[in-house]
Amino acid sequence: MYSGFPLAGQTDTSSTGINLAYPVYSQYLHNGLLINPAYAGSREVLSLFLSGRQQWAGIDGAPRLETVSLHSLLKNDRVGLGLSGQFYQYGDAQYGISKLTSVYAHYAYHVRLSKGKLSFGLKAGFDMSGTKYTNDFRLTLTDPNDPVFASNETYFLPNAGAGMYYYGKKFFIGAAVPAFLNYKRNSDSKLIFNAFSDFNVNVSAGALITFTESFKFKPSLFLDYSVQQTKKMRIDLNGNFIIKDFVWIGGSWRTSEEVAVGILQLQISPQIMFGYSYDYPVGRMNNYSKGSHEIVFRFEFSSKVNSANPRYF
Repeated sequence: MYSGFPLAGQTDTSSTGINLAYPVYSQYLHNGLLINPAYAGSREVLSLFLSGRQQWAGIDGAPRLETVSLHSLLKNDRVGLGLSGQFYQYGDAQYGISKLTSVYAHYAYHVRLSKGKLSFGLKAGFDMSGTKYTNDFRLTLTDPNDPVFASNETYFLPNAGAGMYYYGKKFFIGAAVPAFLNYKRNSDSKLIFNAFSDFNVNVSAGALITFTESFKFKPSLFLDYSVQQTKKMRIDLNGNFIIKDFVWIGGSWRTSEEVAVGILQLQISPQIMFGYSYDYPVGRMNNYSKGSHEIVFRFEFSSKVNSANPRYF
């Protein structure tokens, strides 16, 4: 199945299928557009989000990921539009480098309810995937003409997704299918369309617990489930303490990878947020990796954003 970017260590139950999915993020809840198109416009301002991630520091050729997204609610207060891009690379100069680029447009329609908003979202776009193997690497193969390694072809893979999202002042919940179309490798190792039979469902939910105006707690969870069970279900348990609406400090536990995550975020002003997270592998990757680093930046272009009415979701 193809539905975005590859995650190392995942396998497919078939001999021809490939199991690709959304890349691992540690601060995805601050940019819900990457996991649910219904998030578009939910911050009710023009919101720019940038992130960079170095996966598995200390391993040669480890994945690097950069993302950018922009979304806003239109003046009618009902339609949200967004655009996102993800740029993923792994490999090295000795063996070859794989690059993947994802670009999607997002649309969401918002319905105002008594205590919040319910939105319905769609997204459409494409993923481009390609690997360029070096000649030196091919010479080390038993069969250097193996079509799996002989081609430097770039694949253009269109896709679409959908989701629902409810958010209020005290909690949020969302569910999405990030990609409906699936791809597999044929006998010539070419990526071809497979079927609609397998896709992932993402569920996210969280709440805000206020102890005092200066001290709050935001627990949340994220679940990534494969309908055909072609990969292990991922569950993230998250918690952030919010101090004076300025410092966010917390962590996550990612069950599928046995990774503990530490997160620090600073709301510098009502418009500007910086964040850093460090992933510490507790499981088998602990013997190989020094962890993963991620930085994020968000800027919101509007006077609507103010310290008297901060956004937590």
